[in-house]
Amino acid sequence: MTQSSDRTRREFLKTAAGGAVLAAGSLHIPFALAESAKIKVGLMLPYTGTFAQLGVAITNGFKLAVQENGGRIAGREIEYATVDDESQPAKAVDNAKRLVDREKVDVLVGTVHSGVQAGMVKVARESGVLHIIPNAGLDEASTVMCAPNVFRSSFANSQTSYPMGKVLAERGVKTAVTLTWKYSAGEQSVGGFAESFTKGGGKVVKQLWLPFPNVEFQPILTEIAALKPDAVYVFFAGGGAAKFLKDYQASGLKGKIPLYGSGFLTDGILEAVGDAAEGVETTLHYGDSIETPRNKSFRASYAKAFSKEPDVYAVQGYDAGLLLIAGLNAARGDISKKKDIINAMEKVEIDSPRGKWRMSSAHNPVQDMYLRKVVGKENKVTGVAIKALDWPPADRCKMG
Repeated sequence: MTQSSDRTRREFLKTAAGGAVLAAGSLHIPFALAESAKIKVGLMLPYTGTFAQLGVAITNGFKLAVQENGGRIAGREIEYATVDDESQPAKAVDNAKRLVDREKVDVLVGTVHSGVQAGMVKVARESGVLHIIPNAGLDEASTVMCAPNVFRSSFANSQTSYPMGKVLAERGVKTAVTLTWKYSAGEQSVGGFAESFTKGGGKVVKQLWLPFPNVEFQPILTEIAALKPDAVYVFFAGGGAAKFLKDYQASGLKGKIPLYGSGFLTDGILEAVGDAAEGVETTLHYGDSIETPRNKSFRASYAKAFSKEPDVYAVQGYDAGLLLIAGLNAARGDISKKKDIINAMEKVEIDSPRGKWRMSSAHNPVQDMYLRKVVGKENKVTGVAIKALDWPPADRCKMG
């Protein structure tokens, strides 16, 4: 990293961590509690590297939810402690412990990379700190690693891909090739797709892999051209997704072999790829064009606050804020009342821009999965692939 980029990173983190005291709200709770210590929220997200723009969008969405709540939660001011996790799994435990043990955060929010998420969940389970996952789809967080204090406002990796396999099988697509980075999010995404696609009669003729965050796609695109499948399913996000879409078009495959993916393939990058994404279909729990007053209001507020259009990452950060607000309101701002907070977060129905959703018994959203198609600079919703999908199955989680 250059001296200039290192300085930019430090300045960003200083800005993100500072300015954390927000304006007072109008909730009526006991004076002593309202004027007591601030609620300290630890944001552990990527602010540099491939997923940097995702981390910023999540942060923006979370802070917007707090701002719309009067700048406080249950009458208490909010202080943010921010760590750039750099999408580095090897640093995950140390970074999370820094927030929990040194910064003494009341709530741990993060992250994007599923490998980093595994370390965060480990620390949350051991410490008991309230933990909200605003993106990473690590299936284990809702299965073998599930815990009463760990919640997700986003998705499980296989939850967003399972619907696309079902859609293609129902269309009569016979063969597919999958491609992703060789890490847990990619493995679980293509696993969900393959499960429903093969169940519907399709055949995955080959699974192709790249080490994360490698973006040298050309040799693999040559192999796909030789295999001649009916469809290609991929899982990429952020800068890697943008480059893949451009390379797929440049290779001549666009228009010859239809490309499909989990919605992260086309979310947040359409401005950067020109017409390379045009016509690509994906499945996801959000789409820009959801025609509801709630979504329109959110998009207008976000654009006004941050001078850019929101994406699914912003929605997930926003909903993480709404989830925390619901929990702390039930406990009247008393962070020590963990049982009350957890009970409220388990029962609340979130009125989200994506549509209303509730928490599963494994603390993963039960939500509609939309079929989307890129039209211009928009992920246009064309239908609902699966209604109120509760995935992974509840029997894979044993709360302890």
